[in-house]
Amino acid sequence: MDLVVTYDVNTETQAGRRRLRKVAQICQNYGQRVQLSVFECRVGPLEMERLRNELEETIDDSSDSLRIYKLSGGRDRVVVTMGRDTYVNYDDPLIG
Repeated sequence: MDLVVTYDVNTETQAGRRRLRKVAQICQNYGQRVQLSVFECRVGPLEMERLRNELEETIDDSSDSLRIYKLSGGRDRVVVTMGRDTYVNYDDPLIG
């Protein structure tokens, strides 16, 4: 399943800055950064649960915001990009 993960972590404190780095690292383990606080991920059901659990354990519910959007129909059918697009489709051959 294709997902978009977006987050807004409160970085006014040192703990918040640590959470921000940790959230980004977790997301990077499951997908690729397409904007500063936006990741696109392709995961199976078990990976989705792991990702969600890791993120829930990391964020501060009282000051951070995180959203996971499930892309029905896959990225190619539902994402429109404008400007620079750094997404790499790892399902395509990497050497042409």
